[in-house]
Amino acid sequence: MKNAIIIGALSVALIGTGYWGYTKHRDLQEMHNQAENSYQRAYNELTYDVDLLHDKIGATLAMNSKASLSPALADVWRLSIESKSDIAQLPLKFLPFDKTQAFLTKIANFSYRTAVRDLEKEPLTDEEYNTLKAIYKKSESVQNGLRNVQSDIIDKNLSWIDVQTVSAQKEAPRDNVIINGFKHVEQTKSTVDQDFGPTFTTGPEQSKELKKLTGDKISESEAKKIAKSYFPIKNYKDIAVNKSLDGSSEPFYSVSMEHKNPKADSYMEITETGGHPLFFITNRDIKKQQISLEDAGKSGANYLKKQKYTDMEIYDSSQYDTIGVFQFVKTVNDVRIYPESIQLKVALDNGKVIGFNAKSYVVSNHKRNIPTPKLTKVQARKKVNPNVKVQEERLAILLNDFNKEVLCYEFIGTLDNDTYDIYVNALTGDEEKVKKL
Repeated sequence: MKNAIIIGALSVALIGTGYWGYTKHRDLQEMHNQAENSYQRAYNELTYDVDLLHDKIGATLAMNSKASLSPALADVWRLSIESKSDIAQLPLKFLPFDKTQAFLTKIANFSYRTAVRDLEKEPLTDEEYNTLKAIYKKSESVQNGLRNVQSDIIDKNLSWIDVQTVSAQKEAPRDNVIINGFKHVEQTKSTVDQDFGPTFTTGPEQSKELKKLTGDKISESEAKKIAKSYFPIKNYKDIAVNKSLDGSSEPFYSVSMEHKNPKADSYMEITETGGHPLFFITNRDIKKQQISLEDAGKSGANYLKKQKYTDMEIYDSSQYDTIGVFQFVKTVNDVRIYPESIQLKVALDNGKVIGFNAKSYVVSNHKRNIPTPKLTKVQARKKVNPNVKVQEERLAILLNDFNKEVLCYEFIGTLDNDTYDIYVNALTGDEEKVKKL
């Protein structure tokens, strides 16, 4: 009897110890997952910010208006500071990455000092213009290096936690694909020799929030029904719906789906007011390419028509391996309404939509009175940098740097080996924006 009691007590103790160990392991795994997600977010933001930085610097080279150049250089300064902030959030404590950070600092110094002065009275000198060209060229090597590391992370399913572990071990050999990729960025990138003044910091960028939406509030079951109509993959194995937390600028439902055939996972966000889908993404294995990028674009256009998005046309497309990425914009009376844009990702193995982003469309969709241009197309074209060879031109509405809609003449042209989108205000003749394509 006594032995049975002892054995029972030991069994209970063993079970308790096992449960304690399991909960500790689970908690540790959750901490690792949170850290991994945080590192991935910081690196993706770094890659994205450097992409924008490179494009924004290129856009300044095509500008002819001093009024446009100052805010564009301010954007260059902001992006360079944000890129440094992204780097600071990565586990690279013991990895030399000072050359790249110094390069970003010099970009910030130069762009800020140039942006805050009166460029009408003190325009860019030839030396400063050449510096911009050098920065543009050298930022491309950083951009390409970061993209290569990003590809390795995705293709090889690499972990930032491993980088943190290796970096923390001072005596351990630094043999890690991610760390080696960062070293390659350091070794292949040159820096700009000049120093252009003190370093400045920037405040947090205000995020763009949804406007106040109108319409009836939908329920969880209605959100599930909307999601089913948007996802191209059927045979749902499981569907979960959750409502956003209190305090969200616009309450929304998040819908997660698991598909059986083909096997895939999907995620969507839908506004509670009006039931507007903001975006969705479907993750699945994409097989060998079977359709062209052009046919995939047609498939995407048909998909939008089916979902009642009318008067949408493709204005940009790109191919990444076996995925086509398309930008659609609303067109009214031959005028492109760029604020009302939708992005689609289409799988090139079967032409099905696997990604959808309509936040800009939801924010901007409303009836508007399009004003009559005060400038002719010929007059507006004279405002474009004479070194740019114009190939396309049209009327368009876009959001300017003050987040206001303006009617512009859009000119697409080339300068050296790059293509630019240049917008001239159709009412005032001001150069509103220059974007590198």
